[in-house]
Amino acid sequence: MTSAYAQLEARFHKASVIGDSLSILHWDMATMMPDGSAESRAEQFAVLRGLHHQILAAPDLPDLLDAAGTEPLDAWERANLAEMRRDWIHTAALPADLVEAVTRAEAACEMVWREARAAADFAQVLPSLKALLALVREVGAVKAERLGVGLYDALLDQYEPGGRAAAIDPVFDHLEGFLPGFLAEVLEAQSYNPPPAPPPGPFPVECQRTLGLDMMTRLGFDFNRGRLDVSHHPFCGGHADDTRITTRYDETDFVSALMGVIHETGHALYEFGLPGGRWRHQPVGRARGMVMHESQSLLFEMQVARSRAFATFAAPAIRAAFDSDGPAWDAEALYRRGIKVEPGFIRVDADEVTYPAHVIIRYRLERALIEGRMELEDLPAAWNEGYGRLLGITPPNDRLGCLQDIHWYSGSWGYFPTYTLGAMTAAQVFDAARRAIPGMTDALSRGEVRPLLDWLRAEIHGKASSLSTTDLMVAATGRPLDPAVFAAHLRGRYLP
Repeated sequence: MTSAYAQLEARFHKASVIGDSLSILHWDMATMMPDGSAESRAEQFAVLRGLHHQILAAPDLPDLLDAAGTEPLDAWERANLAEMRRDWIHTAALPADLVEAVTRAEAACEMVWREARAAADFAQVLPSLKALLALVREVGAVKAERLGVGLYDALLDQYEPGGRAAAIDPVFDHLEGFLPGFLAEVLEAQSYNPPPAPPPGPFPVECQRTLGLDMMTRLGFDFNRGRLDVSHHPFCGGHADDTRITTRYDETDFVSALMGVIHETGHALYEFGLPGGRWRHQPVGRARGMVMHESQSLLFEMQVARSRAFATFAAPAIRAAFDSDGPAWDAEALYRRGIKVEPGFIRVDADEVTYPAHVIIRYRLERALIEGRMELEDLPAAWNEGYGRLLGITPPNDRLGCLQDIHWYSGSWGYFPTYTLGAMTAAQVFDAARRAIPGMTDALSRGEVRPLLDWLRAEIHGKASSLSTTDLMVAATGRPLDPAVFAAHLRGRYLP
């Protein structure tokens, strides 16, 4: 007779393949699906999500989970069983009709958001977003009861296993108190030695794409298992064997697309490094939550790509891509512009110092909306107030304000805190890698990324979800997440 654990592996394998299919369909919707196909795509999403739900919410699954717990399992199998149980709790909590309703609302709202963002008109998407938020709150309430946590924590737990607002609040409170004063210091220091002016554009899209593909190759992206495309909002989708990343281009600024490509390549490298074989389609074989996932993308974007070492090796490739020369294209000029600090409206274009403020604003707002302490009609004004308070700027329109990110409009509520926690994790992981790899900085200045990538594969990627986020951090860096490491990194780079 097949063991209970073996039966579970077979079922979760099937569920994983359905999830992979959904991810590819979402990539297609974001990159090349005709707008007129939106209703059909929503139907496809709903049916596949329904099948996924059927598998993981099957009536006999709890008995199989309990029986498997009595069987002799090795460490990875036990970790896999724990992740299976977590998936079951999140899935079985929801009735099938709610899953279908949320899926349809997400697809519909995202399509309206695209038009509203282009028109800079939040009112245009407000009815769709209201309908979606009501369903998201319903999902959160059901899961909160099953998990025994608060409404927001139930949504956060979908993206960061075990993540809790009570742990995030003191970290963000500290940052909120630290950042304004630190930002003022950095801006004052920068005023005495401003970065050189950027080279004049335009920067043709095809040249930017060529440069992005070149940087992806140098960082280790596997084009046999992935590709680069264009979307309204940069993202990494697909799955470990078929990873799709996207960016968006601006012919007046090549850096934005380049950093977007490098950020999403960091996500892809994590996916490529996950264990294959038996674990490829098992819960334990997935990335360890979005804090760790964002740490890998921000490690390459912020720690690597904004370093002097990276500028040294990248400068010749960047000059060649645009067939240009002169002082503005020198490595030191590229580096100093790369660490220029300037409050801005767009999160994905933000510098390393102001980036946490963008995330804190979104975190506070989404919690207030989820918990019913704020109405959606008040979102644009509250958004602008937050930017004025933390960054001293006010978005001139909704496109540069509360419409800029896709997350809420595609149903991803509870995701935003993982970005800043990921940035802090990235600083700590990179610091540990630098101490563990002799000559790593010199290697990066020669474009040799492999030593760093091999270390990440051994310490982070290959361990997948076999450990909790905290245990993974302790194993890789010697301690849990320590905000002091992030603060030291910022001071060392921006106030040397």
